[in-house]
Amino acid sequence: MLCIMLSAAASLFRARMLTSARAVLVVALLAWLPGTPALAADSPPPAPSVQFGGQCAQGLSEGRHIMTNCALTWSDKDGKTYCFNNEAARKSFLENPSANLQKARDFIAASSVESTEQAMEKFDSGDAETVVKAQIEQQAQAHGGVFPLEDPLNGAQLKLIFDGIDFTRTIDGYGFFPDVKFHAQGEEQKRYLIDFWVAPANGQLKVQEVRIYKEPVQSEGAWALTARSPIPWWWIPASEHPGHVANKRGWEVMSAVEQGALSEAAKNNGVFHLKDDKTGKVLDLEFIDTHQPIRQLDDNGHYFACTDFRAVGTQDQIYDIDFWITDHDGTMTIEQTKVHKVPTLKDGKWIQVPRYEWKDLGSSHVVP
Repeated sequence: MLCIMLSAAASLFRARMLTSARAVLVVALLAWLPGTPALAADSPPPAPSVQFGGQCAQGLSEGRHIMTNCALTWSDKDGKTYCFNNEAARKSFLENPSANLQKARDFIAASSVESTEQAMEKFDSGDAETVVKAQIEQQAQAHGGVFPLEDPLNGAQLKLIFDGIDFTRTIDGYGFFPDVKFHAQGEEQKRYLIDFWVAPANGQLKVQEVRIYKEPVQSEGAWALTARSPIPWWWIPASEHPGHVANKRGWEVMSAVEQGALSEAAKNNGVFHLKDDKTGKVLDLEFIDTHQPIRQLDDNGHYFACTDFRAVGTQDQIYDIDFWITDHDGTMTIEQTKVHKVPTLKDGKWIQVPRYEWKDLGSSHVVP
């Protein structure tokens, strides 16, 4: 189960126009969310099943960051392991593990988003562009002058030439979003707009995700730059007025799902592991995108999002994975993840076969 908190108080679209130059680096992807303390030098690295990066689960439930060496642990029915700094902490936690676990998730998520918004004050859009340019240059130098990018829709290996940064958007509490211009190697008319999601982590900026926003589509003998559908979640707020409303909006739910999926995949070299509740098999998946619209179930208020993941090593074996998300006092928590549709080979083509329909979950409504 993943946990992501989206700040209900973050204001949208506040530009940061600082003039001082800053040196920023692209850092290695963290195994846990920003804002948590670093692992002590004499502590062994936590195992992949260990939650919260090895922090004491009871300490988190009490609003404290306490690093452990995971000598004392407890595992739930899903095989997830939680660490404790002493036996008293473990005993207190197990008096009500469900409630304490929820408190721990809420606290670590709150710490993450608060630290992200505060950390953004140290940077501006120019810093984000510096990070993106450095990554593009590094990748191009390693690949004969081209920027390599795998197309998440079909697995095609794109070879792109950097043409410059168009502009950069800022969403406070979420990050910076440079929109970068490329063209296909040897075909200048085939242009792309690629979005980079950049956010602070441990005092430095890091590229969180790279997504194709617009692609070349041939029309009447010419290549036209066309937006993909669905568009990345960070483009949706552009059509809304700044500010927050009592109920979560669709893009906020999409952000929680995608950031959660990326954070989990980062623990496994970019591979999202999901245990199939029907077969018991652990699936190795790569995130593609989130479907629109987002729905909210009428009976319990849970948000419901469908996503596409590709089976690692394939081009057209696509799983439809459903996420159930709950808003706990402003904290967006992914409560459940389940296989909705499975790729099945029929007549030489892979098609998605549903195991259930979202209508079977009860009445719901679309989230704006």
